[in-house]
Amino acid sequence: MDMDRFLKKQVTSWMESAGEHADIVMSTRIRLARNLEGYRFPLAFTEDEAHKIEQTISGILLDVDREENPFTSYQMKQLDSLDKQVLIEKHLISPALVESNVESAAVISEDESLSILINEEDHLRIQCILPGLQLEQAYEQAASIDRLLDKQVSYAFDEKYGYLTTCPTNTGTGLRASVMMHLPALTATKQMTKIAPIINRLGMVVRGIYGEGSEALGNVYQVSNQVTLGKAEFEILQELQGLTTQLIEKERESRQALLEHSRILLEDRLYRSLGTLRYARLLTTEEAASCLSDVRLAIDLGIITHVSKTILNECMIFMQPGFLQQYARTVLSPKDRDVFRAKMIRERLTIEEKGENSNDV
Repeated sequence: MDMDRFLKKQVTSWMESAGEHADIVMSTRIRLARNLEGYRFPLAFTEDEAHKIEQTISGILLDVDREENPFTSYQMKQLDSLDKQVLIEKHLISPALVESNVESAAVISEDESLSILINEEDHLRIQCILPGLQLEQAYEQAASIDRLLDKQVSYAFDEKYGYLTTCPTNTGTGLRASVMMHLPALTATKQMTKIAPIINRLGMVVRGIYGEGSEALGNVYQVSNQVTLGKAEFEILQELQGLTTQLIEKERESRQALLEHSRILLEDRLYRSLGTLRYARLLTTEEAASCLSDVRLAIDLGIITHVSKTILNECMIFMQPGFLQQYARTVLSPKDRDVFRAKMIRERLTIEEKGENSNDV
């Protein structure tokens, strides 16, 4: 795999601070789960079946004429552990794909907005990620790949239950729609602990930055639908759109309240976080994420104006263990990662602020 392309382009297309409501909604993701008819599902299929599925799907996608945004296929067994970790950290593949014991692969578009995971929990996971709040646009892009494949393979489908999947929670439309949201004010005012149970009762779920089982690193949450059976795709998208809009309004209200009632304390905290990023010699993943969240909030509130939000997005990507070790070109201990993480962020902020390389590292 040509990892140089991924390392040179730290900020994937969905992290370019664009799209509607980009100050709060970092990205929109659509994922469609599908299985091929005539093959056992991944929990029970054979190596030969896994190989045939991978070859069939990869062959179809790589044969598509996409001059402006071509696909490239990456087989998991040909990648080392750091390569896989980088792809996970960029949200291009899932941990489940890496942990698969059979032949698995990811077919990824050049701009990294589309990735098709083969032989993960299901035979297929078609994923599209776009910046900001773009549920309909992301769905249409994923659906276009779904229609392309549907013309050449037969899906496991039941007239009553819809698309059949390994996990019953995905049966029906097979659609999992999610938005990644930066909610520092709702977190700081302890409102997220009250909001999350309410969201669950509405048939939605709140998770951390890497989905199920992960924490809300840097005040970043994923909000997604839980129900796929008994609802049409447009209903799921409309409900998530409505919930996201409400969360955006509440976050903005909370930000304004913090400014009105605790401005000095807020500014002090945000500037201290910027100082930590500028000068710290040791930074854990959690501390770096927290400080980057603070500075991002300061930029959105107009308190800090000389730092680019795109640079912060870049830092959020390369501060993670996989990227750090790819940059260092060696395996690093946790302490060494903390040192290297602080160094990388110092260098990047110095370049951003001075417009030239700095030797203060």
